[in-house]
Amino acid sequence: MLCLLQRVSNASVSVDGETIAAIDAGLLVLVGVERGDAKAQATRMAERLLAYRVFADEQGKMNRSLAQTDGGLLLVPQFTLPANTSKGNRPSFGRAAPPKIGEELFDELVQQARRLHQCVAIGRFGANMQVALVNDGPVTFMLQVTPSAQ
Repeated sequence: MLCLLQRVSNASVSVDGETIAAIDAGLLVLVGVERGDAKAQATRMAERLLAYRVFADEQGKMNRSLAQTDGGLLLVPQFTLPANTSKGNRPSFGRAAPPKIGEELFDELVQQARRLHQCVAIGRFGANMQVALVNDGPVTFMLQVTPSAQ
């Protein structure tokens, strides 16, 4: 499972012109589910997202986690994230999980995040979404949890 996380001042997701999710300060996370991923990766990723230290402490160092700041978490499914871009000028999506599995594991990630954190908003799996954000920093990281990393 791949997650591109961005520290934001605010972020929102719209579908067909209607805002379906929004957060104030926190993390916007684009979520890519890869072939071979399972519930264990979703559980571990939820734990990592909430514990990853990307917020400033009193000395201005990135030393505080989302769990410590009580910020918002906006999870957005993005099947293009695991694309193979190493050859040519067109991405290959062979590394992405099939849609049914991708949706199940995205839902598992959402469940685990909500179990651990109060403010969790989500995008809509399979929808054409418009994502708006104010990237704070900018601060952006790629996190990956693989089956072998369990």
